[in-house]
Amino acid sequence: MSGGQRVTRFPEIPEPLLNVRSAPGRNRRMIPAPFDASVVEGLPEAGGPPSLPDVSEVDTVRHFTRLSRLNYGIDHGMYPLGSCTMKYNPKIAEEIAARLARIHPADAPAMGQVLKCLKTLEQMLQEICGMDACSLWPAAGAHGELTGMMVIRKAFDIRGEKRRTVLIPDTAHGTNPASCTIAGFVTKNIPSGPEGYLEASALGQHLNEDVAALMITNPNTLGIFEREIRAIADLLHANGSYLYMDGANLNAVMGVARPGDMGVDCMHVNLHKTFGTPHGGGGPGSGPVLVKKELARFLPAPFIVRDESGGFVLRARPSEESIGMVHSCLGNVSVCIKALTYILSLGPSGLREAATVACLNALYLKSRLKDLFDLPYATPTLHEFVLSDARQKGRGVTTMDMAKALMDFGFHPPTVYFPLVVAGALMIEPTETEPLEELDRFIAAMEEIAETSREDPEKLHESPRAAPISRVDEVWAARNLILTWSDERIQPGEKGI
Repeated sequence: MSGGQRVTRFPEIPEPLLNVRSAPGRNRRMIPAPFDASVVEGLPEAGGPPSLPDVSEVDTVRHFTRLSRLNYGIDHGMYPLGSCTMKYNPKIAEEIAARLARIHPADAPAMGQVLKCLKTLEQMLQEICGMDACSLWPAAGAHGELTGMMVIRKAFDIRGEKRRTVLIPDTAHGTNPASCTIAGFVTKNIPSGPEGYLEASALGQHLNEDVAALMITNPNTLGIFEREIRAIADLLHANGSYLYMDGANLNAVMGVARPGDMGVDCMHVNLHKTFGTPHGGGGPGSGPVLVKKELARFLPAPFIVRDESGGFVLRARPSEESIGMVHSCLGNVSVCIKALTYILSLGPSGLREAATVACLNALYLKSRLKDLFDLPYATPTLHEFVLSDARQKGRGVTTMDMAKALMDFGFHPPTVYFPLVVAGALMIEPTETEPLEELDRFIAAMEEIAETSREDPEKLHESPRAAPISRVDEVWAARNLILTWSDERIQPGEKGI
C-alpha cells in the first residue's frame, strides 16, 4: 500500500467482537428524550449508560454479514447429520409461509383460513402415519415426545393404573429418556439384538404390570428397520402397555409404510426433518403428536373444530380428560404451513419417491465406503447407516479427527459418537435432496481421509486447517461456558477462545 501503510489484522479470531472494534465517538446517534414525560414516570434511576460497543452502523452491519459468511448451512452444501434429516428446504414453502406471517391471531376471518390449513395438515399427517388424531402444538421433537408421554400417563391415570416404567431400546434417540423422566416415568434401557433391531422374543422378560410403554425409534439410529415391530406391539398390548414410536426417522418410510399399521399407539413427527422445513441452531421446529382413537381425548388443547357455518374455530377450553395446553396460541404456525406446502407440492407419489431416493442415496454411500471404514452391522439399512473408527484407531486416528477433516473438504461433519451401541460411531444420512455429484464429492473426501489415515495419520490431528477456527478444546469449552459478555472475560487468543 502507498506510504508503507500496513493493514491491521486480527489473527486470533476471523471476526473480532464488536467490543474490539469499539472506539469513543463512533456511534453518533443520540437517543431522543420521550415526547411524553409520563412514559418514564416511576422508572428507577439509571445507574449510568449501558456498557455497549461504540460502533457505527456500517461497523455493525459488516460485522454480522461477515459472521454469516463464516456459518455453514444446507444452502452451502451437504449436511450428512445422521438422524437429523438435514434436507434442502424448498423456497416455495418459505414464500407461502411469509404470506401468512402478517396475520394477527385476533383477525378472525383471516385466522379461519389459517385454521383450515392447519386442520388440513392434521388430516394429511394422520393419513401418512395411519393414525386417528393429531395435535400440531408441540414446538419440537423432544416437546412432542414429552407431550405424547403425558398423553399416555393421562390414559393410565384415567384407568386408575399407576404404571411408571417405560422401556427404551439402546438404539433409540437420546432425548427419549429425558422426555419420559419429565413426564413422570422411570426409564429402563433394553438391549437390541445382534442384528441391530429389537427382538420380540427378548422383550417378554422385561414386561410386567408396571410397564406403561415401549418407546422405540423406527427405523432406529442404526438406520435399521425394526422388522419385528408388529409382534412387539402385540406383546405390549397383551400386557396392557402402549407402543410409542419416535418418528424422527419417518423420512425413510413416508408414503411406503405407516406406523399406525405397525401397531403404534402414539408417536410424534418432526416437521423440521421429514417435511422440508428448516431446523438447526435451536429452532424453530415442530413436533406434532399423533395417536390412535383410544388416546385422542387426552391430546392437548385447543382443538380445531368446525363451527355451525362449516368454518374452523378453536375450542379453547380443554376437556376434563385433555392434558391441557402445551404451547401458547397455535404452536409454530409458520413451520406447519411450510410442511403443508411441502406435502401438497409432492403429493402421495412424491412423498414415496422422496423416501425411496433418501434410502437409495444412503445405500450408495454405504456401498462405496464400507470397504474403507468399519461397518459394525451387516443388516440392511434404509435412510442412514453407521460406520466406526475401528480400522483407523489402530493408527491413532479417531472419529473426531475424521469429522474435523471433512470440514476442510467443505462438508459439515456427520453425527459422531452416536448411537452409543457403536464405539467411535459416524452416523451418515445424505437425504434425498443431494445430487449424485455431491454424493461422489463426499465419497472422494472420505476416500482421501482414509488414505491419509494410512499414510500420514498425524496430519489428521491438525484438522481442520482451512476452517475459520482450527481445532478447539471442546472438553474445556463445555466445562467453561462463556455465554455473556463481561469486561473480565478471557481475552481472544487465550485457551478456549
